[in-house]
Amino acid sequence: MLKQILAKLPRKSSKSNQNCSDRSNATASADLSNNGSFTNTCNVISSRLNVVKKMSSSIFPTSNGDMIQPHLSFKDVQNSEKQRLLISKLNLCLIVYDFNDQDKDNVEKDQKRQVLTEILDFLGSDSIKLTEPAMSAICKTCGHNLFREFPPKYSNSPRGEAEDDDPWFDPAWSHIQLVYEILLRFVSLSSLDPKVAKQYIDHPFLLKLLNLFDSEDPRERDCLKSVLHRIYGKFMVHRSFIRMAVSNIIYQFVYETEKHNGIAELLEIFGSVISGFALPLKKEHKMFLSRVLIPLHKPKSIGNYHHQLTYCVVQFIEKEPKLASVVINGLLKYWPVTSSQKQLMFLSELEELLEIIRTDEFEKIMVLLFNRVRSCLDSYHIQVAERAHFLWNNEHIHHLIMSNRHVIMPIVFSSIQHNSKNHWNRTILNLAQNVMNKFHEADEQLVVTCQCKIEEDQSATTVMAERRRLTWEHLETVDGGGFQHAVGNVLT
Repeated sequence: MLKQILAKLPRKSSKSNQNCSDRSNATASADLSNNGSFTNTCNVISSRLNVVKKMSSSIFPTSNGDMIQPHLSFKDVQNSEKQRLLISKLNLCLIVYDFNDQDKDNVEKDQKRQVLTEILDFLGSDSIKLTEPAMSAICKTCGHNLFREFPPKYSNSPRGEAEDDDPWFDPAWSHIQLVYEILLRFVSLSSLDPKVAKQYIDHPFLLKLLNLFDSEDPRERDCLKSVLHRIYGKFMVHRSFIRMAVSNIIYQFVYETEKHNGIAELLEIFGSVISGFALPLKKEHKMFLSRVLIPLHKPKSIGNYHHQLTYCVVQFIEKEPKLASVVINGLLKYWPVTSSQKQLMFLSELEELLEIIRTDEFEKIMVLLFNRVRSCLDSYHIQVAERAHFLWNNEHIHHLIMSNRHVIMPIVFSSIQHNSKNHWNRTILNLAQNVMNKFHEADEQLVVTCQCKIEEDQSATTVMAERRRLTWEHLETVDGGGFQHAVGNVLT
């Protein structure tokens, strides 16, 4: 029986088989003659099976032993082996090449690009369900290729001012773009379980990903925007951490460096995030408005992200109208004094906010607000003065003003009347005259009252100027003691 079993086992070669057969026969005869020891017989069989296993493993690699060659195509392997091939290809892509030297490793660079394309196509299948080793390999490869330190930015321009330099494009973009697309497709898989994937897309991974928003390459920031938005939507467990990390980036930008390339992209993401906030708003979300978004009006480079910032602020007010007065008070706090371009942006944002403000919230801030508007009406910058007069062309704002004309009209009347008569710019002159006509149509008696008040103020100013002139004439004629006595009288 033992001979029959051994005869059925595969043979490596006739010579080796003969030798093995002789040895096994000799061993079996010796064992049988030695009281038929069962233990020794089992040892012989076990040794022969080990030989067979070694022979078979050389022909058919085991799934836990050898790696599949990464250069194979996914079409050339069985379905059960495709994820092992995916891991092998991802490991091959861990090598990062230097693209600053265009003549170095060209063959290897092209080979890596082809492998990345194959991985991207493989992840495009809707039916794919990744194993945990495959998830780990994807995150490792993406991190190895994307996470890097950017060179320090040197500039001779004043801090925070936008530069007119052409955007810088990463020479390694042919590889980086594919890696971003792989990461985006990975987090977009319908079969991806966030509870499993969160151990690979963890907090350190997200922090390094957020740091990449400072890239000078606009193409990279655009890819990051898509990836982070998808991660925020899929991994609910990470949402609070992402908001906190973005807040810290903005804090550093506002209060320390005033230099960051990705503020606009981060705000664009949060524009859609804010629109999804549940009502009533949490305290954390209101703090994000007051401590993050409103202080973003301070930096000089606000022009790079003002459109996205305004959208986020408007989203908050549409969610909770009571926040309108908070936002406008913050806007007045950071109102620019010397920068006409920033004043134009603030006036534009102010108009959007006043279009959605409620009457009760408007009444809280109208005095401070129109004192600021009056200074814009008196501005020597034509565009600022023109933009301030345009507020009366907005029907909703005009209605708010006329509903509170007894408070607002006395504040701005003198500036508008002066511009309607004496302004040198024809456009400003016409706008001011139109506003004056609206005042007359709304409340003629109030216009007369305001004119009388202006005349009284002018008379008082004239009297004061005449007294001051006479005082100085008197001081010029008196001696030293009389000078001191006259000064004392003036002071009292």
